[in-house]
Amino acid sequence: MEALVLVGHGSRLPHSKNVVTEVAEKIKARNIYDIVEVGMMEFNEPTIPEAIKKVIDAGAKKVIVTPVFLAPGNHTERDIPKILGIYEGDDDCGHHHHHDHDCEHHHHHHDTEKVDIPEGVELVYRKPMGADDRIIDIVLDRANGL
Repeated sequence: MEALVLVGHGSRLPHSKNVVTEVAEKIKARNIYDIVEVGMMEFNEPTIPEAIKKVIDAGAKKVIVTPVFLAPGNHTERDIPKILGIYEGDDDCGHHHHHDHDCEHHHHHHDTEKVDIPEGVELVYRKPMGADDRIIDIVLDRANGL
């Protein structure tokens, strides 16, 4: 059984979770994956570990974790992999790329929780969306008022 877990950033406002949940519902409707769940990095429930536990408890043997983020950054490259237990970098804040998060900046992620992956379950972590041509089409549609 194959599960898709979409990861959203989360927000104090409901819009972020609502959009990710709506994306999940539309993916569910396509009947590609046996289970589709949403996990939020911060501010909202369920957390990433809760969402992964839910799909594993439901029988998933392959869990595909996909961030619903446009660009790679601290969250997709460090924070989410840490939560998943697959982070291979160091924590000395010697970032090789510039972003808006400085070394002293910490917000509350649900990162005290770690995912427990039982034997026989495959965890796959995917990249964020990036500058995919399909994203370009959406940006142009929005620019044209569509």
